[in-house]
Amino acid sequence: MLRRDFMEISALGALGLSLASFSIFQSEFSKDDLMGKGNPSLYGEGFKLRKEAYEAFLKMKAEASKSGFKIKVVSSYRNYAHQNRIWERKYKRFTADGLSPIDAIKKIIEYSTIPGTSRHHWGTDIDIVDGNARQPKGLLLAENFESDGPFCKFKEWMDKHANSFGFYLVYTDKKDRKGFKYEPWHYSYAPLSIPMLKAYQKLSIIEELKKAKLLGSSFFTDDFIQKYSIENISDINPELL
Repeated sequence: MLRRDFMEISALGALGLSLASFSIFQSEFSKDDLMGKGNPSLYGEGFKLRKEAYEAFLKMKAEASKSGFKIKVVSSYRNYAHQNRIWERKYKRFTADGLSPIDAIKKIIEYSTIPGTSRHHWGTDIDIVDGNARQPKGLLLAENFESDGPFCKFKEWMDKHANSFGFYLVYTDKKDRKGFKYEPWHYSYAPLSIPMLKAYQKLSIIEELKKAKLLGSSFFTDDFIQKYSIENISDINPELL
């Protein structure tokens, strides 16, 4: 067999396996898995990811270390209860500071998700910094990844290499992007998170959020949830759609 023919057949076979895996992934995610209420198998010490994402992360971490970077995971898998604790803490703080309930909700969703809608429920997403760099008090701030910030060089390395390991920045600094603000620390493992997002988008988010007993959920109107779904859930890096 000619090498070219072999390569073409191998490529087609790999594509077939990839598409088959994609189909399997789409069918195996339950509503509980997608909303952080399931019990997925997770891997990692000090952080938690699904197996495929974990293995890809270890490869990326090893490669980064060769350039002097120590990838430190600040946040990874979060279940529904964990996300709800974040939601309640912020809601109480913002309303205590004098914001109306709806303004408090708008403030929260600049960076934090409504419980049941977080990508961190999937075991595919990570918030990361360089553990070898100076650790500023406000760790996850965009300024730390820009100009002469402590994580600037690390961000440059990630920009160049992360995609080759399957990890993509979720909330980019694209000028016309809506929803969550720019997060130069938040990466997603695309081979898993893409089919999970597609499965998630098939759920009735309006129905799920309306029946959730969350602080401020009485202000989740149909229009609010629809806008949140379009802008916060779906207006992300196009490479992850």
